[in-house]
Amino acid sequence: MHTYEALPGRVVFGAGVARTELAAEVDRLGARAVLLIASTRDAERVRALAAPLGDRVAATFTDVREHVPVATAEAARAAAAGADAVLAIGGGSTIGAAKAVALTTRLPVLAVPTTYAGSEVTPIWGLSEDGVKTTGVDLAVLPRTVVYDPELTVSLPEGLAAASALNAMAHCVEAFWAPRRNPVSSVIAEEAVRSLAAGLSGSGLAAATDLLRGAWLAGTAFAVAGSGLHHKLAHVLGGLGLPHARTHAVLLPHVLAFTAPGAPEAVERLGRALGTADPVAGLRALVAGTGVPGGLRALGLRADQLATVVERTAAVVPPDHPVPAGRAELTALVETAWEGE
Repeated sequence: MHTYEALPGRVVFGAGVARTELAAEVDRLGARAVLLIASTRDAERVRALAAPLGDRVAATFTDVREHVPVATAEAARAAAAGADAVLAIGGGSTIGAAKAVALTTRLPVLAVPTTYAGSEVTPIWGLSEDGVKTTGVDLAVLPRTVVYDPELTVSLPEGLAAASALNAMAHCVEAFWAPRRNPVSSVIAEEAVRSLAAGLSGSGLAAATDLLRGAWLAGTAFAVAGSGLHHKLAHVLGGLGLPHARTHAVLLPHVLAFTAPGAPEAVERLGRALGTADPVAGLRALVAGTGVPGGLRALGLRADQLATVVERTAAVVPPDHPVPAGRAELTALVETAWEGE
């Protein structure tokens, strides 16, 4: 049996739409007092995008942190006092902060992604505290509107763009075997892989358009299919302080190699999308070509933390993962991913 539940939301996609359509999309929400959330990385560009809103920007929050520490969430919620909507312009951490605000205030979110995180089309929130990352699902955190503009991602530093795109790739690969996978999510995920692979091998605005389109599709597939072993493991590592996108990028070929023997449909779809008879090798080559490290050790994970990673992951991994994923199997996977073999 399959079930499919389409998620509500409006998407505006195209080069230049952040400049030309953002104010109209705020109008569409009926917002009159907006909390703007953005990191300081693109402060000048954010100011230019928000300028047409004038005094409707009631407050600005810039203290964005990866994995959304609870203290960050509380500060962002305090900044939202008096606001009737949240405008998030930035990457996954920025949109994560907006989601943390929406989780308790129920304010609508308008997201303008500047990376390929995909969080903007999912109802999944995440908060971290004391070395543990907690996630949950709530439709209130799903942005009402997403404005995708490849002009905002074309200038991303090469390493950041590659890691972010591989983070998106992890969404669609996991969607092939996640607990709520269905024919619709699998079709979307396969096309997402194709689009992301094309973007990773291209350059300029055309590549940025492929990558952003792939990120949109990947997040959409992941949102309905749910999370599996890959994301459970990545969230544990995120709680321990590892960088979000690069952790996903490093894990991806290892988790695929681990899962492939029990997921023939995923292997077939990935092979078609990547144009190879051996998608595990194809994905490894794709990752290696981006310069992303091969192992978690290079990201700062210590050997004495491996047992903690295994224990925390074993407690949350879905029981229907396509191959056995008990403590012994997870230990072998984590050690391999740590070494980068």
